[in-house]
Amino acid sequence: MVALVQRVSRASVSVNGRTVSEIGPGLLILLGVHRTDTAAEADGLARKVSQLRIFRDDEGLMNRSLQECGGEALVVSQFTLYGDSRKGNRPSFVDSARPELAEPLYERFSSVLSTLLGRPVGNGVFGAMMDVSLVNDGPVTLWVERRNDTAS
Repeated sequence: MVALVQRVSRASVSVNGRTVSEIGPGLLILLGVHRTDTAAEADGLARKVSQLRIFRDDEGLMNRSLQECGGEALVVSQFTLYGDSRKGNRPSFVDSARPELAEPLYERFSSVLSTLLGRPVGNGVFGAMMDVSLVNDGPVTLWVERRNDTAS
């Protein structure tokens, strides 16, 4: 499972011109589910993301986590994160989980993250064509992957 994590001043997601979720300062998390992922990857990645020390402390250093700073989170499913473009010009998505596996793990990640933060998180609409808007703060953008009980 992979999360492309962006520290934002604000972010929103819309479907068919209607805003379905929006947040203020916090994290926009684009989430990709691998075809071999399990609940363990979802739980571990949610823990890792909630504890990333990428928010400024009183001295302006990146020493605070989303849990500590009280920021918001918006989670958007994005199967294209597992696109493989090494051969040719058309990416292959064979490593992306099928919807019947990806959707429950996406929902689990969001639920675990919400529990860890002690507040609801925003979500996109799984499988929908979405318009995602954000104001990147920093910019700070990290690729965080959870595979076989390891996080990077």
